[in-house]
Amino acid sequence: MPNQFQPFNLNQDIVTTKTLLHEAIPLTGTIYKFATGSYIDENIKNFSHGQFQAVYDYPYLSSSANHIFDITMGYDESSPFSSSTSVQNAKKINMYNMMAQTLLGYTSVGNIHQFEPDLSNKSNLRPMTEAIFINLSRLMTKDQIKKGTFSLTVATGSWLDAYTAGQTITITDASASDNGGTMSTLGGDMGLLYAPNGPLASLIQEQDGIAGGVVGNIFYQAGVIVLSASVFQYSPSSSYANKADSKELFSDQVGDLGCNQKSIQGCFTGSAISASMNAFRHRVCNIAFNNTTEINSNIYFCRVPWNRYNYSTNPTYVNNAKVRVKNIASDPPISYITTVGMYNASGELLATAKLSEPLRKDPTNELTLRVRLDY
Repeated sequence: MPNQFQPFNLNQDIVTTKTLLHEAIPLTGTIYKFATGSYIDENIKNFSHGQFQAVYDYPYLSSSANHIFDITMGYDESSPFSSSTSVQNAKKINMYNMMAQTLLGYTSVGNIHQFEPDLSNKSNLRPMTEAIFINLSRLMTKDQIKKGTFSLTVATGSWLDAYTAGQTITITDASASDNGGTMSTLGGDMGLLYAPNGPLASLIQEQDGIAGGVVGNIFYQAGVIVLSASVFQYSPSSSYANKADSKELFSDQVGDLGCNQKSIQGCFTGSAISASMNAFRHRVCNIAFNNTTEINSNIYFCRVPWNRYNYSTNPTYVNNAKVRVKNIASDPPISYITTVGMYNASGELLATAKLSEPLRKDPTNELTLRVRLDY
């Protein structure tokens, strides 16, 4: 039996490759009810624990619904928002700590690492201690978000003029690429989110050697967006607690959002997470990115030399002890290859590959068949 097989040369006949497939994902505001006159919640699922909100592309009770992302908010214990009088104070601290611990881990002295507007992974004088988190589902991101393709457009003005010219900003990871602009973290590759236009471009100026305009982090493999609360602030200050001049930032015409007549500070401290996320979704105009599907492949070059496989072991190849394809005994043997079988060292069949059409094989030719196994 072993002499029937053609062995592989491991150095010449087997090649391992990786292919990256990308798909454009536009999440428009109509999916999560952006800027509707009366707020409808059938795409939104709130939970009794009140720690985050799940967003679907159809009513979540429908069998056709697909989970697209979760959203929540939180702040560090050192934040000026942290107070015993803040609504859901413990839960908001826990959400921040959980996300930071999962994505960044701990510092050298054992503290949970805070989110920072740089790629140094060192203690920063200007950490992002208040944040909104968007956790994109694996259905959307696949294996990861493609670097340099993410954009998030949000409205930042007061409710009645939030969507007029100059009142929206588009946040991107434009500086990131496959060759730079990211750093490796516990949660995978992390990039920075920039606000190149709008009030934030001048609000967050260069400080401590950090380039201005950084408003968040993006974790590509985890599919997590960390958006600083500073996105919805207007006047420069050393503390977010003092940036509360946009009083109607999260107001609603019919007052059903739960953050009526409140600044971002008011939402973080005076509203539940679900109510604040209702207001935040009302502000999200568009989310867009390219996802990535990684396909690993083994390519096997099955070489058929001139002096092998010129006969077939199929019983129909012979009729009355004579080879069917020969008219006279001196004619060269002929066979037709239709299938490639791949065996292990014990002669056990592991995989088969079918050809699109039979290939003629005789002593005058040699063949190389390329078999690709994806996983």
